[in-house]
Amino acid sequence: MEQYIIKGGHPLVGEVEIGGAKNAALAILAAAIMTDETVLIDNLPDVNDINVLIDAIEGIGAKVHRVDRHTVKINGASIKNVDIEYDYIKKIRASYYLLGALLGKYKRAEVALPGGCNIGSRPIDQHLKGFRALGADVDIEHGKIVAEADRLVGKHIYFDVVSVGATINVMMAAAMAEGLTILENVAKEPHVVDVANFLNSMGANIRGAGTDVIKIRGVQRLHRTEYSVIPDQIEAGTFMFAAAATKGDVTVLNVIPKHLEATIAKLVEIGCEVEEFDDAVRVVSKGDLTSTHVKTLPYPGFPTDMQPQIGVTLALCKGTSIITESIFENRFKYLDELARMGANVKVEGNSATIEGVTEFSGARVSAPDLRAGAALCIAGLAADGITIVDDIVYIQRGYERFEEKLRGIGGIIEKVDSEKAIQKFKLKVG
Repeated sequence: MEQYIIKGGHPLVGEVEIGGAKNAALAILAAAIMTDETVLIDNLPDVNDINVLIDAIEGIGAKVHRVDRHTVKINGASIKNVDIEYDYIKKIRASYYLLGALLGKYKRAEVALPGGCNIGSRPIDQHLKGFRALGADVDIEHGKIVAEADRLVGKHIYFDVVSVGATINVMMAAAMAEGLTILENVAKEPHVVDVANFLNSMGANIRGAGTDVIKIRGVQRLHRTEYSVIPDQIEAGTFMFAAAATKGDVTVLNVIPKHLEATIAKLVEIGCEVEEFDDAVRVVSKGDLTSTHVKTLPYPGFPTDMQPQIGVTLALCKGTSIITESIFENRFKYLDELARMGANVKVEGNSATIEGVTEFSGARVSAPDLRAGAALCIAGLAADGITIVDDIVYIQRGYERFEEKLRGIGGIIEKVDSEKAIQKFKLKVG
């Protein structure tokens, strides 16, 4: 089992290049099979989730050519099978985007019920409600979602709760339905907009993505395109909070500052200096940082995927901070691990009260999920002494070359896979 070993106590300083958005790329890869022509997608992050989904797409018969680590060509003309196996789904939840893509194109899809990080209940009822509204029969049989329709017909659909996954999945199916579909109470996240832009570049007719109402006029077929995935706002935010927690000075490159507004606002609130450029953001952390309150909300609110990273930073801020997690109920598991490093935290329901401490001390901790794992690495980089982070397979699901990028800005971190390698690292760093 691979681990990260970290020697903390050094400010992170320098520039870090941000890769493509994993959450956008997953949906865009699924949507790429909706045409029989060749689609080229670049700025893909080279992370485990992306590679699993590409394998799943190849597994149902699509032709896949990996041009390089960040570019792929996909041709869905040769798809013979609309049944996505459990082996793929249990690894990544976003395989469910193949439901909307296959249902839109072939009017039939079978996908195993999804897995992913255990951060709380993520029901797919809104996806199924949307598919049924478009005219599909949807059943759950033998652990699979089976959706089929003679024809899909546009409808006015109001989602009961804001769901990124349901917005994207139903939008894909509606792109090839007959007539007009109107989606209300939709998610407005940047990756929803990116998927709509990608579908439009293939000939879809989607308007209003990023607003409260999305209107989709179905088309009979989609065509070839070349498309570049947007930068990853969560990866960017992770490095921005790493700068804050370590008293560093880090510039994230290849970002869209507009997508980072909620993150930037909180960094300024706690006392960081933030400088925005056209496609970069610089974060400078000097002196004592102060506490704040934060509540996770759908975009443009503060993202739940940034909650562990701000939690680690607030644990080093003067005063009492409160985090309210309104999206996922299991998102505070990392705080038990952080307490092992000296954090003063108390969780009650969906709220965490954090009393700031002057420093963490290095400890052995375990990554409970993807974003929490990255946050614990930030804690290790800010801590006094050596920190070992177990279960880093979660981190590798969503961050490309994470330890390399941290080393590039002065982090002392290595990936190890044995007790011998741990001892060797300890000897090397003294």
